[in-house]
Amino acid sequence: MLSRHFLRCKVLQALYATQIDGKESVDTPRDFEYHIGRLNELGILQVALLPKMMQMAERVFEEGRKKFRPTQADKQPNLKFLNNIFLTRLSDVFELKKDIERWGGCWETNEDMVREAFIEFRQTKIYGDYLSFPECDFKTDHEFVVNLFRWLMNKETLVGAMQERSLLWEDDFEQIAQYNFMMLKAITEDQLNEAMQWPIMYDKRIEKDEADMEFARMLLRESMALREETDDMIRQRLQGWEFERVALMDKLLINMAVAELIHCPTIPEKVTIDEYIELSKEFSTERSKLFINGLLDKLLLELRKQGRVKKTGRGLLNNMDEDTSL
Repeated sequence: MLSRHFLRCKVLQALYATQIDGKESVDTPRDFEYHIGRLNELGILQVALLPKMMQMAERVFEEGRKKFRPTQADKQPNLKFLNNIFLTRLSDVFELKKDIERWGGCWETNEDMVREAFIEFRQTKIYGDYLSFPECDFKTDHEFVVNLFRWLMNKETLVGAMQERSLLWEDDFEQIAQYNFMMLKAITEDQLNEAMQWPIMYDKRIEKDEADMEFARMLLRESMALREETDDMIRQRLQGWEFERVALMDKLLINMAVAELIHCPTIPEKVTIDEYIELSKEFSTERSKLFINGLLDKLLLELRKQGRVKKTGRGLLNNMDEDTSL
């Protein structure tokens, strides 16, 4: 599930790309949709490492048995990892297996990297503590797999192999990994079976996911349509400052905020303004939050007078100060 904050970030990145390219393309919305869809690929690549590590463990154990002079540990390795209840059931989830077949090929071409990761993981306290348990149940095995996933998401070689598949994934990786971590942690024993509907980042079958995605499509479309108008709004309200000196990110954030204020009647005005102030902290300069807050207050008053901001529903902001200054 993609949060609206995350989707606003992706819209901002799409708008920024059009400005850097020097033109707005009719393909921009299509490109945006494509990149959002590929987040499912990144999510599956991350999770696919879990069954791949189990496969690699089996291979490494077999190689140990076939050594010319195997040790006792090589002859009789501890197979608790291969018998992990959670990992075994996870590997049998039909939807996940289909998704891995579709998107998980990265690990088929990077098996040496996965092998190296498993050999390193065998030396960790996580693995050692797990083997020390006399008996394991679903809860113990589940906790171990969640810790394994967190370890894998901090393994630089594996992270690099995934990020190489898309220039945009470096920014997205942590968000998707956090989603997968929380999702894996929340899976219950009753849920985990072959017929489980596997959660992905953007699932068209889920009404909320599609509603949030439609919000992002609208925000991108209307922001592009309002670009020149919002630039004029900013230009007219600058005092002792040249328009060309305003940070590009600030212009784009104001552009998006105006589009959202006008075209999202169920989102409270305060929520919209607060969201873009937060985005300015992430993507723009230290002083941007003050500039954006002050200018949006002025623009909101004017848009209200023009009848272009019409909010419906409960808990909406209707009483902002009548006089604000930059």
